[in-house]
Amino acid sequence: MQKRRCSGGLGVLGLAGVMVLGLAALPAADDPPRFSDWSAPVNLGPVVNSPFAEAGTYISKDGLSLYFGSGRPGGVGPTNTMDIWVSHRDSTDEPWGPPVNLDSPVNTTDNEQTPMLSIDGHRLYFARDGVGGYGSQDLYVSRRQHAWVDTGWSEPVNLGPGVNTTAEENGPSIIEDDTTGVRTLYFSSTRDTGMGGEDIYTSTAYPGEPFGPAVLEALLSGPYRDVRPFVQREGLEVYFDSNRPGSLGTNVDLWSSRRESLWAPWSDPVRLPDALNSTGVDARPVLSFDGTQLYFHSNRLGTLGGNDIWVCTRIRIKGRGHD
Repeated sequence: MQKRRCSGGLGVLGLAGVMVLGLAALPAADDPPRFSDWSAPVNLGPVVNSPFAEAGTYISKDGLSLYFGSGRPGGVGPTNTMDIWVSHRDSTDEPWGPPVNLDSPVNTTDNEQTPMLSIDGHRLYFARDGVGGYGSQDLYVSRRQHAWVDTGWSEPVNLGPGVNTTAEENGPSIIEDDTTGVRTLYFSSTRDTGMGGEDIYTSTAYPGEPFGPAVLEALLSGPYRDVRPFVQREGLEVYFDSNRPGSLGTNVDLWSSRRESLWAPWSDPVRLPDALNSTGVDARPVLSFDGTQLYFHSNRLGTLGGNDIWVCTRIRIKGRGHD
């Protein structure tokens, strides 16, 4: 059971770093499953969710802080304008507490959404629309000195023309190389250099330098919507939502792909099991660091209003042939 280090703190958040959903979805003959099947999705309930839209969640490395966008009242912007909120819990056995608005300068009267944190918990990446960017929606980063408090965020900085365009950018996910300090950003964009209405791109930043020109991830994209990628810490598995052929309905479903190394090509994307998807919107799949929880937003039957945040759980299998 994980315990929070400090009441009211965020803890350190990082990208999920264990072999997770793709092992079940894309098995190899010499690589036995390490997890049980996923449970049915469960709505996080009226403390986290509201009659307004909640979407684009992200869970901290210690499993004690949950970030997401919400249009609920009480934010910096008007009701139904997306702000970034965070909910905490004192241990992984306890329910999530009442969400706290990150306030300005992170939130504005415009929409802020799809948050994610760097592995050390000091940088918050997110999408924002409105005046001041390159286009209708850009990616930004804000920094804080202390990783265990909700306040102290700096004025967000636009990630620049290597990442952002006059089109829409959304769904940031970062891989960080602890040895070299190189950061690789995955995100989705509606720019016209892609293969469809929205595609997945990458951009690399070397220490002390801005993010470079974005490159289309052609193996993860197609003539449909491929959006909001989430990449595990090692960069060997990616999860995203798409309405590509094979989806249950006309809306986006949850998909995944994997590769054998950072230099290997991505495999053909596989839709996650039927129990996790629906004929409604199922989007922004994000795994807990230990691989036992999958968070996403959906407007499926049972929501409190608009999109809600849902979670599936599974058990890590131990014994011979497993970690």
